Amino acid sequence: MREVYQDITSESSYYPNHVVMKIFENVSEGIMVTDVNKKILVVNPAFEKVTGFKSEEVVGKKPTILQSGVHDRAFYNEMWKSIQNYGVWQGEIWNRRKTGENYPEWLTIMSIKDEHGIVTNYCGIFTDLSERKIVESELEKRALTDSLTEVNNRFAFLKKMNSLLESSEAISDKVQHAVFFLDLDRFKQVNDTLGHATGDLLLVEIAQRINNLLNSKDLLARYGGDEFVITLTNIRHPREAAKFAERVNREIEKPVLINNQEIFVSTSIGISIYPHDGDTTEELVNRADKAMYFSKQNGRNGFSFYFEELNINSKRVVLLDSELRKAIENRDFTLSFQPKVSTESNKIVGLEALVRWESEKLGFVSPAEFIPYAEETGLIIPISEIVLEKACEDLAKLKSAGYSKLLIAFNVSSIHFQQQNFLESIQKILEKNNTSAQNFEIEVTERTVMNSDSDTIRKLVRLKQLGFKLSIDDFGTGYSSLSYLVRFPLDYLKIDRSFIQHIVSLDDKQAVVDAIIQMAHRLNMKVIAEGVESVQQLNILRKMGCDYIQGYYYSKPVSMDGLIEFLQLWEYEHQGEIE
Repeated sequence: MREVYQDITSESSYYPNHVVMKIFENVSEGIMVTDVNKKILVVNPAFEKVTGFKSEEVVGKKPTILQSGVHDRAFYNEMWKSIQNYGVWQGEIWNRRKTGENYPEWLTIMSIKDEHGIVTNYCGIFTDLSERKIVESELEKRALTDSLTEVNNRFAFLKKMNSLLESSEAISDKVQHAVFFLDLDRFKQVNDTLGHATGDLLLVEIAQRINNLLNSKDLLARYGGDEFVITLTNIRHPREAAKFAERVNREIEKPVLINNQEIFVSTSIGISIYPHDGDTTEELVNRADKAMYFSKQNGRNGFSFYFEELNINSKRVVLLDSELRKAIENRDFTLSFQPKVSTESNKIVGLEALVRWESEKLGFVSPAEFIPYAEETGLIIPISEIVLEKACEDLAKLKSAGYSKLLIAFNVSSIHFQQQNFLESIQKILEKNNTSAQNFEIEVTERTVMNSDSDTIRKLVRLKQLGFKLSIDDFGTGYSSLSYLVRFPLDYLKIDRSFIQHIVSLDDKQAVVDAIIQMAHRLNMKVIAEGVESVQQLNILRKMGCDYIQGYYYSKPVSMDGLIEFLQLWEYEHQGEIE
């Protein structure tokens, strides 16, 4: 090899041949030199390493020994045409190793001429691109894949969806696709009660279940958080989309076993159809999203198709946001009160304060509408503070009317509770109104306290030290266990109305309620049943030993004026039985 190469470089007068030879043998690029007839004369060690061919196996043969079959004859014709015209060609090419494996390389071929301009040799210099291609492929995959679930991410979905719609438009206007927007119901509750690691494992399982329902041409992406989007391609009729949504709901509502614990979730689904509901990705996703919110507002664990009236709803959301912010600024909220009655003494022992809002532009707005929106936007924090301020003001009215011993309960949002300045803001409001915490009961939900972290326990203990009574609201709707409650300084447990509604007709509901009452008493907590509407429910709860009753059976929530009238009437009918 050395002699052949010295022969070729004998014209070199500037560098000694041994220096050039040293470079030839040690560069990382593969080098191959041929004669004018394209027969290989010499190759360097890097050539041998990359291709797997030894020098003696290729010398005397033509470079076609390396051809991969990836490129056609026209490719090579263009290559040699460039070399003949310009003396050089460079570009990416696929060649074949001795093992038969095809690999990419960056190749430069140049012609070598003598002093008369006659071509005497050709020299090819190449760099193996295999590792670079692997890295590029991995980077592209990472850029397009959700790192947690390993399905498409939002960027990849939008890219693939745009490509799908472009090809669909070119093929036929009769092609239909269904876009699904999924949002897991109460997923935040899983994160709050069981931790983010468990939430992540749940998302991975959900993504896998959905993926198993899809064909190869369908699209699935994690759009963000607990949101997924799906495109079902080439459907014949929207009823296919409805059937698929039902399958997704059934699949997701199956229990997920994580760390030996069964977790139950469901999903709300919105559906838009191409091209009926839009001919761009943005329109289709946006409208499926609106349909999903409609589905969630109408009971969760279901699906809804987009319909034009949902645009009206989106305008209402904009107006709701604007009016809610004005209401916060002007403190345009009122409180209604619902009495709590002792089953043992038949005395009114307390009241729950419920926030109400009537807007000039929207009229009466249900708490079921504005409270979830306020929680979503963070506006619930100032609303919670206004509720406490209003409760302090109404407490003064109660005392003036002669009812100074009734505890007023109010609900604290988990978002408000988790704020660093929560305790300080509560104390400032009490001090401003010259009111004691002993007049109030704070209701928190399971998801607020069931993470059991030190900050949660610290805040609950501090609230007790200030004089507040504490209760856990809507018990039974989350993922907690009564055994956890021993960690917290709670006074009351409120059984969710969904259990109370069916205790007359369903034995299993009775059993659950009875178990909650008995275990709560073992933990030295009093039990409040909310949503009691009939004497039959009252009698069953009394037999079970439930301590307090709240619901329409005694009274609907009423304004402060209505409450004072109710209390006066109760005193008259029950001979002063008010604590």
